[in-house]
Amino acid sequence: MKNILLGTAAIALSASMAFAGSHGDVVRMGTEGAYPPFNFINDAGEVDGFERELGDELCARAELTCEWVTNEWDSIIPNLVSGNYDTIIAGMSITDERDEVIDFTQNYTQPDPSAYLAKNGMAVDLEGGVIAAQAGTIQASHVAASGATLLEFASPEETIAAVRDGEADAVLADRAFLTPIAEEDPELEFYGDLVLIGGGVGMGLRESDGELRAKFDAAIQSMKDDGSLNALIEKWEIGETF
Repeated sequence: MKNILLGTAAIALSASMAFAGSHGDVVRMGTEGAYPPFNFINDAGEVDGFERELGDELCARAELTCEWVTNEWDSIIPNLVSGNYDTIIAGMSITDERDEVIDFTQNYTQPDPSAYLAKNGMAVDLEGGVIAAQAGTIQASHVAASGATLLEFASPEETIAAVRDGEADAVLADRAFLTPIAEEDPELEFYGDLVLIGGGVGMGLRESDGELRAKFDAAIQSMKDDGSLNALIEKWEIGETF
């Protein structure tokens, strides 16, 4: 298990409102910082993207002071359970398998279709070829169950590089992540049908943190009710609105 990226890799940003509760002064928001448009590190070295903007608004509505912490995807659940931060807000789809280990808030995105990306003009055997996916994702589980050879990588960038280098026939990932890559690289194109997996994206919390989960649940619902969540989804082109 890789260690949490603290020190220079940890990014502390206040949500400006005080938190009065059992967690102390600060709620630490764990994210990957490597999965645009959901989350990424901008040129100023700060967490940015749909989930940064969403998370700051949720913390303000829940009257929490929050800070952002980056952590590699492959250890993001273990480090939550270990107490290195208090939430996961990192494009994590709600699944029964994950729900056995941690709790989730209600979803803040609809299930986003996954898509295959391959080199232009390449015939890909999606059920018998070599398909890349980020390790520990719903896409990796789908590929493993499909009969194709799964090639797992720690970061989403490595999955794209595997296709470009001919190491993998295609990559399976969230369509929202792959769309700008396909638009910018004329040598890559979407291939085959969209795949619907997962139950939408939610915030992950420790099972013991029911009070904190309830605060974020209420904040998410308030953003659904007033339309501000749909506005963010449209702004960042995440997928279908509520």
